[in-house]
Amino acid sequence: MSQYLDFVNFKYKPKKNDIVCLFRVEPAKGISMKEAIARVASESSSGTWTTLKQKPKLLNKVKAYAFNCDKEYVKVAYPRIIVEDGSVPGLMSGIGGNIFGMKAVKNLRLVDAELPLDYIKYFKGAVYGREAIKKIFKRKNGPITSVVPKPKLGYTAREHAEKVAYAVWKGGIDCVKDDENLTNQKFNRFEERVKLLSKFRDKAEKETGNVKDAFINVTSPNLKELERRIKIIHNHDFKYFMLDVVVSGFTAVGTACELAHDYKMAIHGHRAMQAMFTKNPKHGMSMLFLSKLLRLIGVDQIHTGTVIGKLEGNEKEIIAMKEMLMKNEVNEIENLRLRQKWGRIKPVLSVSSGGLHPGILPLVFDIYGTTDIVLQVGGGTQGHPDGIEAGARAVIQSIEAYKQGISLDKYAKTHKELRRALDKWGFEKPI
Repeated sequence: MSQYLDFVNFKYKPKKNDIVCLFRVEPAKGISMKEAIARVASESSSGTWTTLKQKPKLLNKVKAYAFNCDKEYVKVAYPRIIVEDGSVPGLMSGIGGNIFGMKAVKNLRLVDAELPLDYIKYFKGAVYGREAIKKIFKRKNGPITSVVPKPKLGYTAREHAEKVAYAVWKGGIDCVKDDENLTNQKFNRFEERVKLLSKFRDKAEKETGNVKDAFINVTSPNLKELERRIKIIHNHDFKYFMLDVVVSGFTAVGTACELAHDYKMAIHGHRAMQAMFTKNPKHGMSMLFLSKLLRLIGVDQIHTGTVIGKLEGNEKEIIAMKEMLMKNEVNEIENLRLRQKWGRIKPVLSVSSGGLHPGILPLVFDIYGTTDIVLQVGGGTQGHPDGIEAGARAVIQSIEAYKQGISLDKYAKTHKELRRALDKWGFEKPI
């Protein structure tokens, strides 16, 4: 055990440019907490399972130290020198790598990491971030509204553009969004969808006088195709594209962000597959830290949950996440979030999505506010008794009522689309 215990130092004071990680550690049977945290620090930096006869001169400068342990939570400091400049894959191959498969730990969770400015300075961050509301949609505040065609799959490209997108745009919604598993299926080809969406976007903008856009899914089987799809969207004058950030991987996200800067576009980050490693509170990685990495790389808006919708989401964590995404600096919240300074990296928007309808939107706004948020409603628009356009109007009316401080029941007396939505769904929270 001696080679592992060299990586525990409770007297260590982290340097200004250390990367400090907060882990929740549950040792395996027969392993003490000190032994477990020693192996975490060792395996994620420069350690190995045995003693070595030959050692590099730099060894003491590349070792991580578990330096603070409070019950099941431990902080580990990593020297900045071991992480490649400007590389999230380089970072995660250490702090998210072999340690999660070690026999010495029953469960291990990466809660958060404080990233030093010496690492952050190599990233560009988002093109627009929270400024998308003003610079793209020409409004002082949000929410940015979006509708996801439901069912997820089955619409042809023309049905998607004409029957759904055009209707929601006419009803007052800002954007239409591809769902996470719609890419380039035979019944709805990517290029045809982009072409038709641009046609009906122009028609809706002319009729409404408002800016309209789309979160079109560019998730691709390889980087070459990813670049091609982003260029197609740009050539059709959209200001956004959407990427399934987890399934695509950090390298693809980095490539997409470079292209977004080249084309002056915003990225809508969908988190499909994240719950495979974020949902279990004992193991994996927190959604908070995943969203931190995405802000760093340059995604403009990130799905963070609703608390009250159909998807898992803890209110305390979601509020902590929202603050981390929106502020230039945040303080530590014990066992939940580490402090973070962002330097020149722009604040980005949270996306609330999953099982929403007009009757429960005020509950979302109580958590997120209405100013800096992307609000997505799918079935809660298209399931409206009077059709999709009426469903879009009901969403907008719910937002208007909240902003004016009027109860939905009262506002619905003079707004028939909202009344009809409440007649169907009331204030039910989907599960």
